[in-house]
Amino acid sequence: TMRQTPFLPLVFAVAAGPAIAGPETVKLPENYQAEFVNYLDVDRYDRMGVRKMWVNPEAHAAAVAGLPLPDGTVLIMELHAAVTDAGGNPTYGEDGRMVAAPEVGHRFVMEKNATWQTANGNWDYAWYEPDGTPRPDANFDGCFSCHANREGRDYTFTYFRFVEDQAR
Repeated sequence: TMRQTPFLPLVFAVAAGPAIAGPETVKLPENYQAEFVNYLDVDRYDRMGVRKMWVNPEAHAAAVAGLPLPDGTVLIMELHAAVTDAGGNPTYGEDGRMVAAPEVGHRFVMEKNATWQTANGNWDYAWYEPDGTPRPDANFDGCFSCHANREGRDYTFTYFRFVEDQAR
């Protein structure tokens, strides 16, 4: 009788290279409101809301020291509705800024990871629902195309500007 040898699959070694990122890799950090730096609030009159901007403390320390944003930088933008009066008009605090409702609407997260290869360097994006779950039908083409024109600012808008202003 003829003896059969077991099938041995061919195995190929793949050199480690840049990973392809995706929104499922960009996580919403737990406790970011207690642990991150709320570096800016932006009134959006056109949207009757306030955007609250957050950065992780390690990235903030590096940027304030004049260093590039490091691997692991996380930027978060929270959307809040403006508190309105009986007539539906936004209310303003003593500082002249719109008062943000305490409830957080959607959250957008930007994360920098040196192992990711994306259209925007090493940045990728995620969109989270108010309950903290990832938005299932999110499309990130707008994130990539809008942030692409900020290549010289490490693909950021408000944070790069904040750091520039702090240096003055």
